[in-house]
Amino acid sequence: MSNKITHLQPSDLRAMARLATDATKGVTDLVEAMHATIVRPMGLASRTAKDRTTGLTGLVYKAVRGTTGLVQNSLDLALRQLKPRLTDRSSSFERDAVISALNGVLGDYLVATENELAIPMSFYRDGDPLTINEESLARIPNVSGRILIVIHGLCMNDRQWLHNGHNHAESLAAELGYTPIYLRYNSGQHVSVNGRELSERIDTLIAAWPQPVEDITILAHSMGGLVARSASHFASERKHAWIKTLKKIVFLGTPHHGAPLERGGHWIDIILGATPYAKPFARLGKVRSVGITDLRYGYVTESDWTHPKRAQTTPLPAKVKCYAIAATTGKTEHDWKDRLLGDGLVPVASALGMHDEAEHTLKFAKTRQWVGYEMNHMQLLSDSRVYAKLLNWLR
Repeated sequence: MSNKITHLQPSDLRAMARLATDATKGVTDLVEAMHATIVRPMGLASRTAKDRTTGLTGLVYKAVRGTTGLVQNSLDLALRQLKPRLTDRSSSFERDAVISALNGVLGDYLVATENELAIPMSFYRDGDPLTINEESLARIPNVSGRILIVIHGLCMNDRQWLHNGHNHAESLAAELGYTPIYLRYNSGQHVSVNGRELSERIDTLIAAWPQPVEDITILAHSMGGLVARSASHFASERKHAWIKTLKKIVFLGTPHHGAPLERGGHWIDIILGATPYAKPFARLGKVRSVGITDLRYGYVTESDWTHPKRAQTTPLPAKVKCYAIAATTGKTEHDWKDRLLGDGLVPVASALGMHDEAEHTLKFAKTRQWVGYEMNHMQLLSDSRVYAKLLNWLR
């Protein structure tokens, strides 16, 4: 058996088959839309014209869709019968990485189509999901009353906190007595959806915790910081118990005001959509989950994306010490890399919550901000200078 096969589980086969046939249907729609656009008089782009052909040509495309649907149903039946004969194994690091990336890009679609590749939110340790009851939690080695909730970023998962041989959370546990609890979630869903569910899950977690809870600290990377802010906001609104024991949040490279390098991709959508023969290909540019859209603008609440023109900046949680770490590939402040690239994804100003309009600036105390130079977005997970700051702030 090849190495690639060992990274697949039986449940993946049916889910991937469904995704493949869905993709075939999407390509068929794309080709037909291209055909319809070309035969339209003068090739003019139209907002109202249908992306379907008519007559014999239309029947051909309809037949392709019908055949694809038949293949999908046959595969579903065959794989359902095969699955009980196979045994799921522990997931490999590589499999988790691929599925997490897929969820970041298509996670909302996977949920909408009930695809088994959609990641359900859960707390993890050592790459395995936790059973949330007192008996199971009591078996965590060196469990303490100090809980460190660790939240990954877009397209990532809990296992990727181990970066270049270092894991901030495990090192903090060894030095400061925290018990790290890692979140794994579908980063392609709305930040607000994940934030709401996270708040509810933390409440359930502390209710079952085997020790008196002294304090909760959150360590979040990238999009994970938006999810943490969303959860805190929801907990305050719903008066969830855990918010009273939340003492500190550390944000590593969180795009509080969005990630303009991702926003730049939005221009591709607009340009392709405005060009007659390229208009159908704008669909490919729009293969971008709602989670990525939230990252683009720094959305944390449902009202942010349902009423974007009226979106307001959600403040940092009250009575919680919040810390922001930004990175830049530049050597010094305001050199060209610092100005143009930031950490390669998130600008320094966004990571520090700064905004040109004072009412939108997040109120991080100056002593709770830090910028790492000659550092990129991923190096925030392992740089020794970042860890030194974490140790100093959380001690």
